[in-house]
Order: sequence, then C-alpha cells, then structure tokens
Amino acid sequence: MIYKSYLIEGNIDLLKENIILFYGENLGLKDDLKNKIKNSKKEASILVYNQDDILKNEDFFFNEILNVSLFEEKKIFFINEATDKILNIIENIRDKIDNHEIFLFSEILEKKSKIRNYFEKDKKLAAVACYNDNEITIKKIIQERLKGFTGLSSQNINTLIENCDLDRSKLKNELEKIIIFFSDKKINDENLDELLNIKENNNFNSLKDEAMNGNKIKTNKLLGDTIFEKEKNILYINLINQRLMKLSALIEMTKLTNIDKAINEIKPSIFWKDKPFYIAQIKKWNSQKIKNILNSTFNLEVTVKSNSSINHDLLIKKLMVDICNLANV
Repeated sequence: MIYKSYLIEGNIDLLKENIILFYGENLGLKDDLKNKIKNSKKEASILVYNQDDILKNEDFFFNEILNVSLFEEKKIFFINEATDKILNIIENIRDKIDNHEIFLFSEILEKKSKIRNYFEKDKKLAAVACYNDNEITIKKIIQERLKGFTGLSSQNINTLIENCDLDRSKLKNELEKIIIFFSDKKINDENLDELLNIKENNNFNSLKDEAMNGNKIKTNKLLGDTIFEKEKNILYINLINQRLMKLSALIEMTKLTNIDKAINEIKPSIFWKDKPFYIAQIKKWNSQKIKNILNSTFNLEVTVKSNSSINHDLLIKKLMVDICNLANV
C-alpha cells in the first residue's frame, strides 16, 4: 500500500497498517513524522533500534515483540537505517505482532529495492516516500509556524527559503530562533537578517559575486579581506551551489524569454539589489561551466567533511580563484 507523504503529514491517523516503511532523502520530514507518531501514540511504549542492532541479536528483537506484559499493552518500534537485509525478519514477524506497531525508516530506496517493493505491493503493509521538499512545501511550513506574526513579508519568506536551501531540518532551526527572538510576534527585517546571520555572510557573498563576475582585481582584494570561519565552510559551499543552481535555472528560462523577464519570474524571487549580479553572471556562465564548478564543490564538500587536518580556508580560496578564472573563459 502506497501513501502520499503530504497526506500522512496532514493526518498521521490515516495509517491503519501495523508495519509501515518511510523511505527517502528528506530527513527533516521523517523526523516530523516520527514526532507525529509519538504524539498520536502516547499510551504506547516507544522502542528505538538501528537495523544492525536487530540483525546482531534477532532473538532479543523477537522476544520484545512476542513478550506480552500486563502493564504494557502496546509497543511502538522505530527501526532506523532499514535496508533489504531486514526483510526476512519483517516477513517472519508480520503476522505475530498483535496490536504492536513497527515503523521502519530508510534512506533512498531504488525502485528495484526488495523491501520497498514488498511494502508497496502488500495491502496489509504501507510505504511512504519522503522526497525532498520544494519551495511550495517549505513556504507552507514557514506560514504555518509563523502564523500570527506581524511583519512577515514575501521578502522575509524568500530569505528563509534561500537561507535554508530547501532543507527542512535547517528551516526548523531557523524558525525556532525566530519564534524565541520575536517573542512579541513582531518581525522586523534588520533583526531578522542579523538573527539569520545574513550580515555575517555579506563579505563572503560579495566575494562570491565578484568571483562569478570574473572580476579578478576585486576577487583578489576580497580574498584578503574576508575572514573564513571554519565552522561555516559547508555554508560557503552551499551558498555557491545555490547561486549556481539558480543561474542554471535562469539560463534555461532565457531560452524562452529575455533575461529581465526570467529574473522577475523565477522563484524564489531575486532581491532587487542582487539583480545586476545575476544579469552580469548569466552573460558569463553556461550550463557546462556550471556543471564543472558543481563537481568541484561536491568534491570539496566531501573533503571538508572527511578530512579535518587539511587547511580548508585555502581550499575555499582556491575554489573562488577557479570560479573567477572560469568565468572569464
């Protein structure tokens, strides 16, 4: 049985099956669904396992499911990092769990995945795909969480959308900060920018724009003036990726319309002060150049996350130089 995630998010009680699989790359959505399950099953005992723990001790897991306690009528099992390896266990226990419930959480599962196919085709089981959010779902979350706040403009919403890069988990953290900081429920732009570290990123954003414009003199000066904070290296890479992806979308749009119209129509909206940079960069970049730099940022992100001994500042600076040089090719 297949359920749409937006329907389940709206009403978790739609799930009537005892064993349910959630899969996909949207970690934030899966976390939200876990919380909704917990809130709707407050009378039950929640037990959390990783798949590997169960595979190492299957007997213990079977005993937990089959053991009936007079003081504990219902158990809810969360199984994280589920893969095809646990399918045999699910097949063996599916008809023995009584009124207990099992919720499995997986990463991306290909269509040929055995466990995905098993859950999607069996009418007594359920599968929910948790794909990445888009601008519409992120905007809806912002509006729902900040309902009743004054000063929430379209520009504020677009700032949040860009700042979280369509990442629900990051958005959740930003919204929590906003709710706590603006306790009077009155949002103002200056404090919001400061709260979201927009101003702290201005130096890097200037460097990014000049590098993508191919301005070697200003890029060189900003490389010397900009302070790179180690804990923000991934953020810097994300900011570059965001610009590249937006440029890529604009380039596709300009095949059907002019640059000005494309910039005015693209979503999330481009702030008026950034429009000159986009106009200049569209003329400098093409799809192949963007693809080349995206490959570089992907490799750099892997290096930053996996090797703490390397001087990441130098790698970020080299990337900016490479971007500046490629813009002029």
